[in-house]
Amino acid sequence: MSENDASNYFSKFSTFISEFSGKPGTFVLAMFVVLVWAISGPFFAFSENWQLVINTGTTIITFLMVFVLQNSQNRDGKALQAKLDELILTSQAQNKFVGIEKLDEQELRELSRSVAERAECVEDKALDKAQQA
Repeated sequence: MSENDASNYFSKFSTFISEFSGKPGTFVLAMFVVLVWAISGPFFAFSENWQLVINTGTTIITFLMVFVLQNSQNRDGKALQAKLDELILTSQAQNKFVGIEKLDEQELRELSRSVAERAECVEDKALDKAQQA
């Protein structure tokens, strides 16, 4: 299996898991498992092993889900960024915004401040026109 095949497999797997974990039925299943665990407490005298089962299970699932969901979010973010870049490139917007996600924190703050100032100017012009009408 090549690296590209493994990457495609993981992408498909993470998409499936992300979609599956976001369904109401999955939440109900998880609640059922916790409920069964809680009800079984008296049968196991609320022992440390009984507690360890839920702690270990939820820790392992959480640990693995971090990677799966991060992969899914990264792909979604890249796809959204590509769509936005395409809209910028095909519109009257300034092309300087293409690729700004690669700027450092200070550059992003400066660009954001500049855009906010321009937005205020546009808002002021719109209010002036509205008052003139």
